[in-house]
Amino acid sequence: MILVLENDIDILNEYSNGNVDIAVNSFVRKYQNFVYATSYRYLKDYDDADDASQEVFIKAINSLPRFKFQSSMKAWIYKITINHCNNVITRNKFKKLFRISNADENFDLVSNYPKPDQIIEGAELSEKLNKLIAKLPVKQRETFILRQFEELTYEEISKLLGTSIGGLKANYHQALKKISEGLKTTINGEI
Repeated sequence: MILVLENDIDILNEYSNGNVDIAVNSFVRKYQNFVYATSYRYLKDYDDADDASQEVFIKAINSLPRFKFQSSMKAWIYKITINHCNNVITRNKFKKLFRISNADENFDLVSNYPKPDQIIEGAELSEKLNKLIAKLPVKQRETFILRQFEELTYEEISKLLGTSIGGLKANYHQALKKISEGLKTTINGEI
């Protein structure tokens, strides 16, 4: 049975002491759901989120010896995740442009039927909520996701995004207002 550590300091100490297997296993187990959920919210594709999660952990594990606790480990891995996801989004945009320019040579068959896991996990209201979140301005969207889904404090978000707590609270309030109004129109059948 492999020992699994929960404390970030213990994980780094084990890594520094040469117990890399224990440290890496503990690190991945502790943050795998967080990284995958964050990747999925940015990429909106299960397979892309899975691939991104693996790549994020490779980057993070390679950088683990240089982690200095200038922020929480959760904030640190979140930053690595969103940077990687933004790179994936940019790369996918270029691929899409290339695919369109070579439309005569390549084409993809697209199914109008959802994947089975999307049927199970993608409730109608959740889907509409995701659309409303995607329409938010970037700062409001990031603040809302970090506060609502990742359950970070305003202080943690402030350190992560480099924004004042007052600004974050204003962004969060505006995001809540827009989402609330959007959900009201959804219930009335206007979306």
